Amino acid sequence: MKCVACGSSSTRVVDSRDAGDAIRRRRSCMDCGARFTTHERVEHPHLWVRKRDGRRELLERQKLLAGMAHASRKRPIASEDLENAVEQVVHQLRALPGTEVTSEQVGDIVLAVLRSVDEVAYVRFASVYKAFESVEQFVDVVRPLREPT
Repeated sequence: MKCVACGSSSTRVVDSRDAGDAIRRRRSCMDCGARFTTHERVEHPHLWVRKRDGRRELLERQKLLAGMAHASRKRPIASEDLENAVEQVVHQLRALPGTEVTSEQVGDIVLAVLRSVDEVAYVRFASVYKAFESVEQFVDVVRPLREPT
């Protein structure tokens, strides 16, 4: 592993932790002393997303994270919680049969996970994903959040 600061290949692992389907490693450069984090993941077969217009594209964790982060903007949600939420979404998608999922399946799973993370982020994501065109649609999504469980 090369140091992100100086490019040296003499680094050592300072700490390793289980991070769900990955191993998080803190590393230290033996030359410059810089510390950085790496994530070691099992390589799964590619998961394809079938878009509404029929196109297929690879499922990208970063794209999921960006969408969920956008819905969570200015909310008190730790980046680690968002990373965990993305891991939950990917894990649930991989549990589905086959190597192709629909964009609707992705959106529904993201909504379910976001609802448990932050209700405001959930409503924001739902408004874009479901393309709300009226206040009534917002009310329909918010009403179940206000009802006692």
